[in-house]
Amino acid sequence: MAVQHFLTLNDLTAEQLRALLQRGIELKTLQRNGERYQPLQNRVLGMVFEKSSTRTRVSFEAGMAQFGGHAIFLSPRDTQLGRGEPIEDSARVLSRMCDAIMIRTFEHEKLERFAAHSRVPVINALTDQYHPCQLLADMQTWYEARGDMTGKTAAWIGDGNNMCHSYINAARQYGFRLRIAAPPGYLPDADVLARAGDRAVLVDSPAEAATAADLVVTDVWSSMGQEEEQGEREKVFADYQVNADLMALAAPDALFMHCLPAHRGEEVTAEVIDGPQSVVWDEAENRLHAQKALLEFLLT
Repeated sequence: MAVQHFLTLNDLTAEQLRALLQRGIELKTLQRNGERYQPLQNRVLGMVFEKSSTRTRVSFEAGMAQFGGHAIFLSPRDTQLGRGEPIEDSARVLSRMCDAIMIRTFEHEKLERFAAHSRVPVINALTDQYHPCQLLADMQTWYEARGDMTGKTAAWIGDGNNMCHSYINAARQYGFRLRIAAPPGYLPDADVLARAGDRAVLVDSPAEAATAADLVVTDVWSSMGQEEEQGEREKVFADYQVNADLMALAAPDALFMHCLPAHRGEEVTAEVIDGPQSVVWDEAENRLHAQKALLEFLLT
C-alpha cells in the first residue's frame, strides 16, 4: 500500500481535511480536560529543520510527547544532510528508523524527492512553496470562531508566498472564496492560482480584497532568507498594511489571522493584531491540536 504523505493540502481529500478539523477540536478538548490519550506510544517522529522555527518545533515535539511518542530534532549541523549526503539516501535511512518524518526546508522539490524515497509518512512543515500545517490550524481556528467556512470570503493581503499558495489550496478544499491583493512582482504562482479556478482571484487593491471579507490574513513582508530585500520590500508593500481602516471595510464580525512571527507597524498594526478581531493566539495554539490530528491520521 502506498505511503500517505502530507506535502500540500491537496494530498488529502476535502472530506479527510474536514475530518482532521473536527478531530483537532476533539483533541483540544481532551487536552484541556486533562484527559490522557496516548495513541503513539513507542512511535518516533524525526524532525528535520533546515529553517528554524518556534511554533513548528514546539507544536510537533509537544504533540508527540502528549501522544506518548518521541520526537528527534535534527538540524543541518546534526546530520549528514548538511554535509552533502544525497536526499534520497537520507530518506532511505531515516525512514527505516522513524515512524514519520517532518521536514522544514527551502525548496519544495527537495521535500518531494525525500518523500519519494521514504518508507514512512513525510510531513511538510514549510517549504518556499507551501505551508499546509499552518492552514490546518487556521481552518480549525476559523471553524471554532465562526463555524463552517463554505461559501465565506477570505482576503489575502501581501506577498504571494507559500502561505498564499496554501490559502489558495484551502479555498479549493474547504469551499470558500479567496481574494488576493499582492503587488506586481510578488504575485502567487500562476499554476497554483489557475488550479483553483474561480475559488481564488487576484484583485487590484487591499481595499477590494478586504471589502465585506469574513477573514483577513497577512504575513511578514520579508520571510526567512529574504533579509537583504527588507528595504526594497518595505517600499513595495507600504500600501499593503493591514490596519484599522482596512479592517473597517471587512464584514463587521471579520477575523484577522497571521501565522507569526509578526512585525507590528509593518504588515499589520498593533491595533489590529492585538485587537478584538484578532485570533492569532488561538491560531498559534491550534498548530498543536491540528498537527496532533494529522499525526494520528497518518500513523494510526
